[in-house]
Amino acid sequence: MTPSNEAQSPLLTADTAERPGAGITPMQRRVLAGASVGQFIEFYDFALYGVSAVVLAQLFFPSDNPLTGLLVLFATFGVAFFIRPLGGLFFGSLADRIGRRNVLVITLLTIGVATTGIGLLPSFETIGMAAPILLVLLRLLQGLSAGGESAGAPSFVFEHAPVRRRGLFVNITLAATALPSVCAAFFVLFLSTSMSDEAFMSWGWRIPFIIALPLALVGLWIRAKTEESPAFTEMMREQVERAERAERSGDAELAAHTTIREAFRKNWLQMIQVVFVMGLTAMGFYFLSGYFISYVSTTGNLSRDQSLLLNGAAMLAYTVLLPVAGAIGDRVGRRPMLIGGAIAIAVLAIPAFSLVTSGSVGLALLGQLIFVVAICFYGGGCYTFFIEVFDTRNRFTSAAFSYNLGYAILGGTALVESTAVPYSPAYYVIGVAVLTLIVMAITRVPETRGWTK
Repeated sequence: MTPSNEAQSPLLTADTAERPGAGITPMQRRVLAGASVGQFIEFYDFALYGVSAVVLAQLFFPSDNPLTGLLVLFATFGVAFFIRPLGGLFFGSLADRIGRRNVLVITLLTIGVATTGIGLLPSFETIGMAAPILLVLLRLLQGLSAGGESAGAPSFVFEHAPVRRRGLFVNITLAATALPSVCAAFFVLFLSTSMSDEAFMSWGWRIPFIIALPLALVGLWIRAKTEESPAFTEMMREQVERAERAERSGDAELAAHTTIREAFRKNWLQMIQVVFVMGLTAMGFYFLSGYFISYVSTTGNLSRDQSLLLNGAAMLAYTVLLPVAGAIGDRVGRRPMLIGGAIAIAVLAIPAFSLVTSGSVGLALLGQLIFVVAICFYGGGCYTFFIEVFDTRNRFTSAAFSYNLGYAILGGTALVESTAVPYSPAYYVIGVAVLTLIVMAITRVPETRGWTK
């Protein structure tokens, strides 16, 4: 039975698993660097599709009504979110069998190839219907890859991290996903303003996509200097011993290791918890990283450049504050951060959205920063919890599927809800935060700080 708090948990070994005052090893630093750089590259590639939406719509979904082409393109943008749980299931099961490090090589290389492939695609005018079909297939490949990378890199870091610094390590890794969308937006903006419209539409738009593969190879070079996690290595040793015992006894059940079936059978309750816990942070993150740019410029009547600059400042604040929140979670526990963060999101949503639409640059920035503080506080618990709550044997499978399902359901609906009238997004945020609190109470989300399983 999963314990409900630290005091009851027989799995707590933080006091014995790590010497007080022990420093960070060179391998832990390399793992942290490799995972963070890989996350940045992966989500730069993933975000680039949305940033380049207007150009891609014109080139691959031509229509007499430009809005129609854009809507079709955004439909394919959303498809990648809904394919992510399948990517999490596939790559998670693979990683629980062949290792985290090996799978993280595959995911990073896959999205690099897919993104560069988009940059090399001929347009609809050149090859007809084959162009949008190939574009959608490459977008699906991006989504599959992101489904494995998004939970895989944090899991890899988690299993290498000192027990008392798991929150800090994991949140440093996740903070690397905040800036790629901003970097991609400014890169595309720079290219579009530094060349003629004809040149940009002809070949300039391809540059941010084509550099994805070289960036991925840099990430792979950094990850090549890491080792498989000690937790997975120990689990595989136990698996070999179990298989040997099964062979001697003739017990096929003992030797079986079907990670997907076992994950759903053993971890169904924890997976439900993670879907809601991570769904709330997914909704908050995509409001911040995707929706606020257009929301500020339309509802708040600020220019596109002002909106980009404000959002860049907010995402930078997120990048700085998320590791701080992780470190606080290492001290006070995951549950207080989850509960306090969800309450903060619910309470601060209306003030934040009101300031964002004030029409003042200073107040719009303040509104985004208030929202950043709330979701970072919540992130101080959720990002470690979704990995920590599962054991090593099925961690990648369980975490990757439930994490990405939460992101697909609520991360995607953040963009759908954003089409409504002003202030409705704030009430939507409040509703999801309250629902998450109810689910956490009903399912008795445990305190996982210090668990070793």
